Amino acid sequence: MKSKLWLFYALTTTLFWGIWGALIEVPEKLGFPATLGYSVWALTMIIPAIVVMRMVKWKLETNKKAVFHGMIIGLLGAGGQLVLFHALVTGPAYLVFPFISLSPLLTIILSTLILKERANLKGWIGIIMAIIAIPMLSYQTPDNSAQFGFYWIFLALFVLFAWGIQAFFMKIANNHMKAESIFFYMTVTGLIFIPVAIYMTDFSVEINWGMSGPYFTGIIQILNAVGALMLVYAFRYGKAIIVSPLTNAGAPVITIIISLSIYAVIPHYIIMTGMVLAIAAVLLMAQAEAKEEIIK
Repeated sequence: MKSKLWLFYALTTTLFWGIWGALIEVPEKLGFPATLGYSVWALTMIIPAIVVMRMVKWKLETNKKAVFHGMIIGLLGAGGQLVLFHALVTGPAYLVFPFISLSPLLTIILSTLILKERANLKGWIGIIMAIIAIPMLSYQTPDNSAQFGFYWIFLALFVLFAWGIQAFFMKIANNHMKAESIFFYMTVTGLIFIPVAIYMTDFSVEINWGMSGPYFTGIIQILNAVGALMLVYAFRYGKAIIVSPLTNAGAPVITIIISLSIYAVIPHYIIMTGMVLAIAAVLLMAQAEAKEEIIK
C-alpha cells in the first residue's frame, strides 16, 4: 500500500503539472505577465491549504523545527520562481531551462549522502535516464540574434540549488511533521512574495485584466497548486531519489503531448528523444520501487 501511495501522488503531480505546463503560456501571450501569474498562483495555494488543514482539524505544527523546515521549503520554492523570472530576462531560455532542470540531481546527491536512500539497479538506471531526459525535454531552439552575458548563469545556478535543496528538505520535513503543515507553510511563504512579484511587473505595458487574464490564470494555476500538494504527499511515502526525477521527467512529457495536440507542432528530435527516455525512466523507477516493496 505504501508503494502504491507514493506512486499515486507522484503520478498525480506529474499529470497536474503536465497540464499546467501546456497551458501556462496562454495567459502571458494574451497580455497577462508571468509575475502577476505568480501572484495568482500564490493565492490559489490557499484553496488546497484550507482543504487539507480542515482534514487534520486545523492542527498546525508550530514547534521551531517544523516552522523552520516548512518556511525554508516555501522560501526556496517561491524564491527560486521569482529569480527564474529575472534569469529569463537576462539570459536565453534555451539555456536557462535545461540548466535549472538538473535540480533533481542535487536532490539525489543530498538524499544519497545524507539520508542514505538507496535504489536497486533498475531504479538507478531509471534515475540516470531521467536526469539525461530532463534537460533534453527543456530544449529550445537558440535565437542567434540575441546577445547575452554571463549574469544569467548565476541566477540559473541559484534556482537549480534552491529547487534541488527544497526537494531534499521536503523529504526531511516529512520524516518528522505532517504533510499538511508543510503545505501550509509553503502557502504562507508564497503569499509573502506577492509584493516582490508585483514590484517586478512592468505596468508600463498594457495588461489584460479580463477573463482571459487573471481569471483564466487562476484556473490554470490551481493545477500547479494541487500538484505541489500532491508532491508533498509523494515525498511523505516515497524516496526523494525516485520522486524528484520521476515528477521532473514525467510532467514535461505530458506538457509536450498536450501542446502537440493543441498547436500541431512536431517537437525537435532532441525533445522526442528526451520523451522516450523519460517514459522509460518513469516505468523503470516505478517497477523498481514496487519490486523493492514486495521483497520487503
